[in-house]
Order: sequence, then C-alpha cells, then structure tokens
Amino acid sequence: MTLLFQLTFLIYCFATLTYLLYFYNQKKQMRQLARYVLGAAALSHLVYTVARYFAVGHTPITSNHEAVSFFALSVTLGFLSFRWRYKVKNFGVFVAPIINILMAVAIISSQDVRDLPPALQSLWLPVHASIAVMANAFLALAFSGGVMYLLQEREIKNKRFGLFYSRLPSLEALDSLNQHCLSVGFPLMTLGIITGSVWAKQAWGSYWQWDPKETWSLITWFIYAAILHLRFTAGWRRRRAAIMAIIGFSSALFTLWGVNFLLEGLHSYAG
Repeated sequence: MTLLFQLTFLIYCFATLTYLLYFYNQKKQMRQLARYVLGAAALSHLVYTVARYFAVGHTPITSNHEAVSFFALSVTLGFLSFRWRYKVKNFGVFVAPIINILMAVAIISSQDVRDLPPALQSLWLPVHASIAVMANAFLALAFSGGVMYLLQEREIKNKRFGLFYSRLPSLEALDSLNQHCLSVGFPLMTLGIITGSVWAKQAWGSYWQWDPKETWSLITWFIYAAILHLRFTAGWRRRRAAIMAIIGFSSALFTLWGVNFLLEGLHSYAG
C-alpha cells in the first residue's frame, strides 16, 4: 500500500506541475492534460483508500495519515465536481498545490495500522468523520477562491495588469465562487457537528463535553456563520468575504491539526 500511496503522490505532483505550466503558457492542451492527470490521481487515491479500508478493517480516517489523506481526496473530488458544473478560469492552479501539500503531510505521517479505540468502534465513525472532512474540503476551495480574489483585486486596484489579471476570473465570478463553496461547506460543517454530538452521547454519555476539538469546531462554526450572516444582511461581499474565507479556513485547519498536537482532549488519539 505504501508504494501505491507514493505513486498517487507523484501523480498529484505531476498534476500540480502541469497546472502551473498551463498558468504560464495558457495552452489548452496543457489544461486538458492537467485535468486528466488530476483525475488519474483521484482514481489512484480512491483505490488506495479502499485498499486501506480492507487492511485496517474500518473506515481509514482515524490516524493523522488517514485523516489528511482523506482530506486531500475530498478536496480533489470537491474540485472535480465543482469544475464539472462551473467554469472558473485557472481555479485548479490554486487548488492543486493545496492538495499536494496535504499529500506531503500525509506521506510523512506514520502509516502504521493501529487498533481502533473503543470510542471509535461505531457506525457513526464513517458518517461523522466523512461529513466533517468534506466540509473542510469545500472550505479549502473557498480559501483558494479568496486568495485568487485578493490577487486579482490588487492588480486592478494598482492598475498594474501583470501575470494574474488576464489569467484570473473577474472579481464578480470569484465572489460567486466564494459564496457557492461556503453554501456547501457550512451546512456540511453544521451536519458534522450534529452527528458528532449524537456520537458523543452514545460514546461518552453527553452530547457536549467542551473537549478542545469540540470547542474549536464551535469557534470555527461561529466564524463561518458570521461570514454568511454578514454577507447576506450587511453586504459583506468581495474583499471582506475573501479575507474572512481565509481566516475561517485557518481556524478549520487548527481544528483539524493544531488541536490534536497542542491540546489534550478526548480526540487526542488522532494525533
């Protein structure tokens, strides 16, 4: 399995390189090749995930390696499904490096198969964990859109139309991208918290324990709730929405990783 994961990582690297080359030369053949390679990486990643499932005997999402790997796969599938429905120019150029970074983290993490803690031996594991990670995937796409927006806005504001201006979508398109990703990611995050609470009641006898992971999940939820509230009631769009999408995703990443390594709690097994 290790060789399969390493091969998948190399395919992702090639996809990222191809996207970057396309960003430079803007040749349609290069763009098409990048999509095919990313699709091949996703397929290889799916095969690895299924193989890992049979090897460990449960949903492979409990260790740091498995969680980050599934995160990378979710971002890939989220991007491909989004790209199938909408056309956002050079979106893959900004998403592919994020996937590559996640894969790099996963590949240096321990891939040892460990026994599943009693609290995780539940049918809620694949439900809660997969929903939570898919939510983070769409928030990662919103983050990418926010970065693209700020780069495009900077060139327009400075009236220096350089590398990004002709290669990035309009500010209106990027703002719509941000809204779409949040409109998918936030409900998934909400559902993830709800399923996690039900699972906590089953495992520990209480819906909410104020565990660090739970607390930071709630903090992140409030950040995104505020983003959507201000977007639709106070007109917080464009630049403000892009900045908040970046801040929100930083909080989501801390919830996913930082809590596991820096704060002791009921979820410390994930570290």
